[in-house]
Amino acid sequence: MNNPLFLLIVLIPVSGFLLERYLVFLNSKMWSDKLPEELTGICDEAEYRKTLHYEKDNRKLSFWSSSFNLAIILAMIIMGGFAFFDKLAGSISTNMIVISLIFFAFIGIGSEIINIPFKWYDTFVIEKKYGFNTMTVRIFITDHLKSWFITMIIGIPVLALITWIYYRLGKNFWLWAWGLVTVLSVFINFFYSELIVPLFNRQTPLPESSLRTRIETFARETGFRLRDIYLIDGSKRSTKANAYFSGFGSKKRIVLYDTLLKEMSEEEIVAVLAHEIGHYKKKHVLRRLLSSIFITGFMLFLFSLVVDNPALSEALGAGRPSFHIGLVAFGILYSPLSLVIGLAGNFLSRRNEFEADLYVRQNYNPEFLASALKKLSVKNLSNMIPHPAYVFFHYSHPPLLARLERLK
Repeated sequence: MNNPLFLLIVLIPVSGFLLERYLVFLNSKMWSDKLPEELTGICDEAEYRKTLHYEKDNRKLSFWSSSFNLAIILAMIIMGGFAFFDKLAGSISTNMIVISLIFFAFIGIGSEIINIPFKWYDTFVIEKKYGFNTMTVRIFITDHLKSWFITMIIGIPVLALITWIYYRLGKNFWLWAWGLVTVLSVFINFFYSELIVPLFNRQTPLPESSLRTRIETFARETGFRLRDIYLIDGSKRSTKANAYFSGFGSKKRIVLYDTLLKEMSEEEIVAVLAHEIGHYKKKHVLRRLLSSIFITGFMLFLFSLVVDNPALSEALGAGRPSFHIGLVAFGILYSPLSLVIGLAGNFLSRRNEFEADLYVRQNYNPEFLASALKKLSVKNLSNMIPHPAYVFFHYSHPPLLARLERLK
């Protein structure tokens, strides 16, 4: 094909795959046969070797999954798969909005069919092998059904409305689409724990106890207005522990996984929550939301500049420009810029984590947070000595050893 965009659209996913394989290779070189000296006192030889095997199994699955997905994408591009589904959708309807919805339905269903076996293997083979998985087959199936349901009731109407705006307004559609996505993002951030989480997990208020008293005391002393503290039944899917903070204003809440209570002392749990409160106090959550909104607007603006360019459709073998084909081609071409934005986002996120750790150091007890971080890393079989390049590209949180050093 003489279209230079075609070559770019082929080279970009291949380059991304090769870069990722190289980063994984560098990361694997950090492992040794014996327990590294810097991990002495954090985990023992048996725990270290278990982490090593867990990492190897996940690395193999990642290789086969990413290789298969790359092969499918290249086949779709080179053999005209996207053009085929575009033509098939056009044979079902003449309405461009309906055609776009049908097209993305084909792509979405195909993607699910391709990736469900890998998710199944990850859940019921690897996670089960290392004692993490507690999910039943029924929950696995119902989780996917619920996710598809959410996509149908939220994703389809939003996509249909954005497509309608495009065909109605042309290139100026991006401002209205940006406004729509912004409203949706803010809404989800406010009501995620009340509307989305209950579809998958049961949340119950943390009962009156010494732990609740400790948390409320710390929140009161630091001027953090706490609406409520919830306990979530994370143990029905995994033994891995977690906690998070969600919402803004009167909707903000702290959520503890029940597995966290089994693994940590009350002082350690308060330290973990103090870290989350630190994010709120430093306005990290708000800044992250605002930056996400800005990046979405920037992406939509760039897309508006090229969406009706016939070269994009031709690069994927389609005979006519369309919103959905243009979006697929732009999504691939945008990947390098998305990578750069992601690197900047990860850098800022790692800095925010250090700031939240510093908040714990200044307002609570850093030793309890250090102890909690060690337990989480060992329990979750986290890679505690990743390669710096891998951290640079992938880590939104600093590695354990770096955080422990800052906490001292």
